Amino acid sequence: MMSSVQARIGRERQRYKDHLRLVAGCIPFKFEKIVDGHTRNPESRLLVLMISSPNRHDLVFPKGGWENDETVEQAACREALEEAGVRGILGENHLGEWEFRSKSKQNNCSLEGGCRGYMFALQVTEELESWPEQALHDRKWLTPKDAFKLCRYDWMREALKNFLTSLPEDKMNEMREELVEFSMMPVPDAAKERPILSSGRFGKTSVMQCLEGSCNKVTVQA
Repeated sequence: MMSSVQARIGRERQRYKDHLRLVAGCIPFKFEKIVDGHTRNPESRLLVLMISSPNRHDLVFPKGGWENDETVEQAACREALEEAGVRGILGENHLGEWEFRSKSKQNNCSLEGGCRGYMFALQVTEELESWPEQALHDRKWLTPKDAFKLCRYDWMREALKNFLTSLPEDKMNEMREELVEFSMMPVPDAAKERPILSSGRFGKTSVMQCLEGSCNKVTVQA
């Protein structure tokens, strides 16, 4: 499916609060079925989607500026569509708030370059064959363990851990061994966006259906 959506450019509508640029992003994910001929109840494997940046080997989750004509949920959906070419079901509660300094301003002692980021979980229901920023970002499905190793920023790794903790109990049980190994992994040395502070937070498992340009709340039966 071809996308007719155009990526937003410029910062004329960018939101700021307390001198911090407000940013929204998400951790796109899906459950891939693992078919085993020896069992009648196939398990599923959790995969998360990350994107590359030009001339870099590490990866990030889609994120970008939250603008003044949209909600934070709509901003997170838009960034997932523009940067990674995916749509899906967005968690109603964000995974946490993180304050950090952008990589271009990390040595600046002033407030310039400071950002406050909100991250959500996005269960992917549609992957577009083309998307607005395809020329800038390749996308790659990874296990959480590989995503942790390849992630560029410490605060995104914390968001990933918060996401895993928020999974339903049945999915946690399927991945118990992998999650134990994941929790013991050391954080890589370098992070190019210097954290100011973080406040990881997650909540209910209700969801919002994100369509092109909007997020509409839907009811999910347990």
